[in-house]
Parts: sequence; structure tokens; C-alpha cells
Amino acid sequence: MERKDEHLKALGGDTRYSQNYAPEVLETFENQHPDNDYWVRFNCPEFTSLCPITGQPDFAEIRISYIPDRRMVESKSLKLYLFSFRSHGDFHEDCVNTIMKDLIALMDPKYIEVTGFFTPRGGISIYPFANYGRPGTRWEALAQERFARHE
Repeated sequence: MERKDEHLKALGGDTRYSQNYAPEVLETFENQHPDNDYWVRFNCPEFTSLCPITGQPDFAEIRISYIPDRRMVESKSLKLYLFSFRSHGDFHEDCVNTIMKDLIALMDPKYIEVTGFFTPRGGISIYPFANYGRPGTRWEALAQERFARHE
């Protein structure tokens, strides 16, 4: 299947890493199977951000799972976006919620969840989880169910 020109800038172009939080680098492409419900999962095992109080680096694996509708996030732009947190100061919970909200605004998925598996600092690990299901649809019920059963 030949892909239409999607006007993607990151894919195939020079890689430019932002030193500041950069949601504008996120790009989408058309879902070729919007009539199918299916999961897309990204694992980013090398996520870093900064503690907003101490400036110390925080390390995590970020897992993003979503059920697309019409638009899908392009993976290289997602990599560049996640990299933009490297010099960004935010608490773990804020990073996870920001990532989820930016992806919702970008592609309006049917369902999405984001989990951060942050490495221990001071002997404590933090694993924030955020999810969203499109209101008024069965995806809203899925979000409620998965949230209630989350460990």
C-alpha cells in the first residue's frame, strides 16, 4: 500500500534535539485502518527529566498504549518529544499526565494510557499511571475499568 505524502518533517529528516519541552515536534499520520480497533504500544526505556526542586536527573521507562482513531503519532517525532523532557523540570506524575494530554490533543485517540516506571530515588520508586477514554463512548467505560483494576 502506497502512503500518501503526509508532510512528516521528523521522519527522514535531520534529527534535531530540543533542549526544552517541545510538544510542537509531535507529528501524526493517517490511520490506514480506522475501522479496526487495535492497540499501539510504545516503550521508551531511556526517558529522563529533571526534578523541579533539586535539578537532579530522573530516569524512567515510559509506556504509552493507545487505540487510534483517525490519526496516529509518528514514532520519530514521539522520540524527539520525549527527549525534550531531558532538561525539563517536572515531577514524575506531571510528566506522565503532560505526555498523555499532549497526545490526546495531537491525535484524539479512542483510548490512551501512559505509565512511568521511574527508578528509585532515596529508596522509593514512583510509577504514575494516567489514562483516558473518549467521553460518551465505550472507551470511557474501558478507561474507568482499567483505572479501577490498575496495580
